[in-house]
Amino acid sequence: MDQQSSSLNGLSAAEVRTRQAQRGLNELPSDQPRGPMALLREVIREPMFLLLIGAGSIYLLLGDLQEAFMLLFFVAVVVGITFYQERKTDRVLQALRDLSSPRALVLRDGEKQRIAGRELVVDDIVLLSEGDRVPADAVLLVSTSLHADESLLTGEAAAVRKQAWDGVPYVIQLGGEDTPQLFSGTLVVQGQGIARVTAIGADSAIGEIGQSLQQLTIEASPLQRETRRIVKIVAMIGVLLCATVVLLFGFTHDDWLQALLAGITLAMSILPEEFPFVLTVFMALGAWRIARQQVLTRRVSALETLGSATVLCADKTGTITENRMTVTQLVTPEARFDVIDAKNQTLPEAFHELVEFSVLASAADPFDSMEKAFIHLAENTLANTEHLHSDWTLVQQYPLSRDLLAMSHGWKATQRDEYVVAAKGAPEAIADLCHLPSEARDAIAAQVDQLAAQGLRVLAMAKASYNGAAWPPIQHDIPFTFLGMIALADPVRAAVPEAIALAQRAGIKVAMITGDYPATAQAVAREAGIDLSGGILSGAEIATLNATELQQRIQTTRIFARIAPEQKLRLVQAYQANGEIVAMTGDGVNDAPALKAAHIGIAMGGRGTDVAREAAALVLLDDNFATIVSAIRLGRRIFDNLHKAMAYIIAAHVPIVGMALLPLLFGLPLAFSPAHIVFLELIINSACAIVFEAEPEEIGIMQRPPRRPDEPLFSLRTLLVSLAQGAGVLLTVAAVYAIALHRGQGAEESRALAFTTLVIGNLSLILVNRSWTRSLYTALWSPNRALWWVQGGALTLLVLVLYLPGLRDLFHFTPLHANDLALCFAAGLASILWFELFKLILRRKRNHP
Repeated sequence: MDQQSSSLNGLSAAEVRTRQAQRGLNELPSDQPRGPMALLREVIREPMFLLLIGAGSIYLLLGDLQEAFMLLFFVAVVVGITFYQERKTDRVLQALRDLSSPRALVLRDGEKQRIAGRELVVDDIVLLSEGDRVPADAVLLVSTSLHADESLLTGEAAAVRKQAWDGVPYVIQLGGEDTPQLFSGTLVVQGQGIARVTAIGADSAIGEIGQSLQQLTIEASPLQRETRRIVKIVAMIGVLLCATVVLLFGFTHDDWLQALLAGITLAMSILPEEFPFVLTVFMALGAWRIARQQVLTRRVSALETLGSATVLCADKTGTITENRMTVTQLVTPEARFDVIDAKNQTLPEAFHELVEFSVLASAADPFDSMEKAFIHLAENTLANTEHLHSDWTLVQQYPLSRDLLAMSHGWKATQRDEYVVAAKGAPEAIADLCHLPSEARDAIAAQVDQLAAQGLRVLAMAKASYNGAAWPPIQHDIPFTFLGMIALADPVRAAVPEAIALAQRAGIKVAMITGDYPATAQAVAREAGIDLSGGILSGAEIATLNATELQQRIQTTRIFARIAPEQKLRLVQAYQANGEIVAMTGDGVNDAPALKAAHIGIAMGGRGTDVAREAAALVLLDDNFATIVSAIRLGRRIFDNLHKAMAYIIAAHVPIVGMALLPLLFGLPLAFSPAHIVFLELIINSACAIVFEAEPEEIGIMQRPPRRPDEPLFSLRTLLVSLAQGAGVLLTVAAVYAIALHRGQGAEESRALAFTTLVIGNLSLILVNRSWTRSLYTALWSPNRALWWVQGGALTLLVLVLYLPGLRDLFHFTPLHANDLALCFAAGLASILWFELFKLILRRKRNHP
């Protein structure tokens, strides 16, 4: 190292600029946000937009400006709305990235400066104290009892002790006591220190994990893959039909521009644009609904995948547990007391002194979670007693050392001549301070083992009085008396057991993955209600298993302890290899690769790291584990309603395609132009997505197993029923159109009759597809305000295009009389009555098998 880097005066401003120019800023790897032009290119490349532009251009060539401008207006509106929504989503996600950006107190040019963490460079001197987030990887140069919470990297809730670097070369390793290494994103929970930055950005421990995320590809959801497959198949059929129509019309009518319009009309009617559109609408509205429950959706496709989730991998620390310590047991040589509810329990007198000295051995305003737990217990059980001493003065401190895992505070007591000394630390260290005989030490060790088997962390307390003029150099020279031990636990979140039970009733396997010890993992799993029958699989055991062996073991095992970050990713991939749909929850940097690899990554927003949120598909803003169950419930509802909407889309397209094709085949006037298709696409089909999305969930939605991952959205039964529904409407509309032409009512009046019948038929299809089991009458009483808004809005627009002169001319209609309207309504409703009889037969078969 150079002379400058060995000085505690810090770097100069010139050196900082040079290093930033050489190595860049202290920023984590992340996906680059899409710019406005990239978003616009994505929007205008959609096939429907291209067809609308093509139709508008042909109308311009034909000199029909009204038709052209109307179609181009539709293009501008849709592009504008889509562009606005995409930009808004990107801005929200970019704002989220700033949540955990730390600031740093550094020495530069010999002066303290508070700077943004992203401005740090290698060899910067950073000043750290309790509560600080470490802004970059660093080596500790000066330490005063500094302890760091590295759970975001290691998964272990307990803080680790740090020691100043002794100048000897060291190997960088996560976790472990008495190391000089500090890691970006970890938290200083006790003490103070001065450190030198050794790595920033992508070179830090967090950055290396972030880089691994860039190498992972986000797997498309099952519905996305199925939708793409169907779109390709239908699009290929559509291209062949359109080419046939253009050639047929062109050669028979010798009007190639009109032939192109006829082809475009057929293409717009058959193009499966609604499938991805409805999928997008469902996911977007689902994201809006779940956002009201404090869940941010980063990848909306995860919402539909949630409904088929079969495995939920949960990180223990901060996800299943609260990531804070709480006192659970008090142990003295004579008695034991279980702390169940500190606020409402009466603490026996025998334990007052133990709690009193736990406070005296702690900081007055602590950041360490265990010291906070001691003070919380004392404030609730010793209030208004002589055991709390806010008027005493701290005059001496003995910090933890590598040789003695204990610390002591010496207090100047009021109305007393001697000093009062309180010590706390590892039970074996406190027993050593108290010079206990071997029999007593063995008894303490047995108690510690018993508590540790319950997943508890144990500290012992001791007391002493001191009258000397000068304090001794070491704690061993003070005559301590052993008081007892306090056991602490990281408590399970209150809502977790119920949420896990509900998930298991819904057929979802809940697995806990943690970096903590097996005993702690087992205790937490038992309290949370996670299945223990398959035993515990440790990280060391996983390291010895090949891929096939691991896939076999995880079929029964639900608890995974002492897991390294790369092993979490391996577990997720093993579950996926077994055909499972994996949801992974977590908040730490160690969770990020698994979060991104999982089908549904769920990060904690309050405590989670920037890297974890970047990798996740969902972010729980309130860190409430129970919200995951609500998200799964919503995912199942989304798929149910999506199935209904897609079935409607198929049924609704059959008459549209048929009425675009049949007049050409039978030499009749064209029934519909692109303007009519746009009306149906934007008003009827788009609106139905809103109706079906708003449908309430089915009864017993969380009492059935997850949907099979390979279950298609369009089964053969669904396809046949939908085609039959559409065929019924097509036959009715075609009959109305043909009869009207045969009676000499003219092309415009016949077109108006057919179009009105088709609109009513479409609205009727919405009603019957709300449920394939309940009757139409029963479904009408099921609350869905969106249904009536859509029905009313569509009918209002229909009236406008029939009777408003300007719009009527654009659509080439003539006004319809009352008896004509009655005929259209009756025909449209009658076209779907057969399906009500079909549902009645199915209900009777279920009730009388």
